[in-house]
Amino acid sequence: MAAPKKGRRQAAQGKPGRTLVLIMIALVALTGGMFLSGHTTPRLGIDLAGGTSITLEAKNEPGQKNAINQTNLNTAVDIINNRVNGLGVSEAEVQTQGDRNIIVNIPKGTNAKQAREQVGTTAQLYFRPVLAQQPSTGPAEKPKPKPSSSDKDGKGDQGDKGKDGDKGDKPKESEKPQDEATSPSGTPTTQGRSVTDGLKDEPTPTGTPTGDAKDDAAKDDADKGKGVKAPTPPDPTADLQDRFTKLDCTDEKARLKVKEGVKPTDPVVACGKSGDGKGWDKFILGPSEVNGKEVDDAKAVYDTQGAAGWKVTMKFTGKGTKQFGDITGKLASKQPPQNEFGIVMDGEVVSAPYVRQALTSGEAEISGSFTQDEAKDLANILSYGALPLTFKEQSVTTVSAALGGEQLRAGLIAGAIGLALVIVYMVAYYRGLALIAIASLGVSAAMTYTIMTLLGPTIKFALNLPAVCGAIVAIGITADSFIVYFERIRDEVREGRTLRPAVERAWPRARRTILVSDFVSFLAAAVLFVVTVGKVQGFAFTLGLTTLLDVVVVFFFTKPLMTIMARKKFFAGGGKWSGLDPKRLGAKPPLRRSRAAATVAPVDSTPKEA
Repeated sequence: MAAPKKGRRQAAQGKPGRTLVLIMIALVALTGGMFLSGHTTPRLGIDLAGGTSITLEAKNEPGQKNAINQTNLNTAVDIINNRVNGLGVSEAEVQTQGDRNIIVNIPKGTNAKQAREQVGTTAQLYFRPVLAQQPSTGPAEKPKPKPSSSDKDGKGDQGDKGKDGDKGDKPKESEKPQDEATSPSGTPTTQGRSVTDGLKDEPTPTGTPTGDAKDDAAKDDADKGKGVKAPTPPDPTADLQDRFTKLDCTDEKARLKVKEGVKPTDPVVACGKSGDGKGWDKFILGPSEVNGKEVDDAKAVYDTQGAAGWKVTMKFTGKGTKQFGDITGKLASKQPPQNEFGIVMDGEVVSAPYVRQALTSGEAEISGSFTQDEAKDLANILSYGALPLTFKEQSVTTVSAALGGEQLRAGLIAGAIGLALVIVYMVAYYRGLALIAIASLGVSAAMTYTIMTLLGPTIKFALNLPAVCGAIVAIGITADSFIVYFERIRDEVREGRTLRPAVERAWPRARRTILVSDFVSFLAAAVLFVVTVGKVQGFAFTLGLTTLLDVVVVFFFTKPLMTIMARKKFFAGGGKWSGLDPKRLGAKPPLRRSRAAATVAPVDSTPKEA
């Protein structure tokens, strides 16, 4: 028999323990990362954990042609995903299905009604001029308005005391917060925020928008205490004014009802969160002047050069630049609040900044007392608020946690039965070799579990029922790799070789077969993952992951362990229960002769003639 080759291969064969240590370190590291992340169980999908699945179907609006395409669908998926995550639903799944559907899976523990309102609407964004505005009222009581020029008492609002703390002293105009604009009624405008040209180097407008604000304040405050910030809008319909008067924005049902039947070409009444986030303002808004689709980009940035703090920058398309320049030019000459424009998403005013001049450069900034989160939220709304398509809610399926638990138990029982059958077969047929197979299956299962658990918080992988089926199928694939290797070893033993050389000679042949088999399985999983949608992708992902782990386990655990076991008497001696008994395998006696014996000619002892 030829001597083994020297070099790196011989060194690797001589130190299998080092390879086993490496894979065990990797397993410990994965387990430690799992516990450190705080997630010790895989994230479950809707069909196992329970939740709500919403199917949205894209519809062409009147006048639209060929709007439903993969690009628009992918854009809509990103927008809806951002909107759902804004509800704190970080585990929601948003994905396309077919050529016109989007599936939104929301796990249990989430307000399904609120989520449906967020994802089941067209989510259109518009810029509308403010015609009239009434200050906010909280859910319990109306907040006390800040003192105007006619309010001499000033009690109950510590924020309006003078520097020396004198009661009833109204702060001077220069002492007002610079990010707060006042309306004729003496109350702050909704956000107290202004819009300026993003390309011009000019300070953010501060104080009151106009010099006549203080003169108008006393007159408006006398308007029966209603706090309406502007006179009746020009030529409103009686129905519109009546709805504005009766509207109670603190009533959730009223806020939802007021959004129904809203058209961008009509004036509307709307509600919006007040600047402090505790109450609601109500508005009369004019027809839409700019569609949110014309916002090319929006970002939250921090002003490091001035004192504006966090602000939101906007960049418009060519069409949007002209439209925005036109509306800001009209509003700049008007009195508050009619110099404001409402940023309206789904019929709700998300911000209402004021303007002082026409902004025609195509870039603008909204500034004024933003926190970092507020600036980012508004930037996200401007960037992702408008969907490129209109969607209709096609179906809503709710899976209870109890039903999901039953499905999970059924999947686990099926997996346990499959694993038990594999172990029984290995023990019955391979006997002692089954110990190596079971240990390898245990390592593979541990690595699969930890990786799936870690993928939950990292890439939002959810273990659904098809994924469980993929893991069950993977048990057979992994066992098949062990069988290929064991059979190669037994073939070498049948040829009359001892176990240690049989293990090393069988490995190159078995390795090629295992790699080809696993490559085919991985290729099938990859194709299935790419061409399918929905839950079938969970099956494909799990199958591909476990196939890769099978290669790792066989190369870095099964083979080194088999090399070590071949040195043990139980296996090397070919015991009856080792699974490598030469007699049981029908081994042939060694027929090979040494090379020296084969080349020496026989000696002729016959005497030669003289």
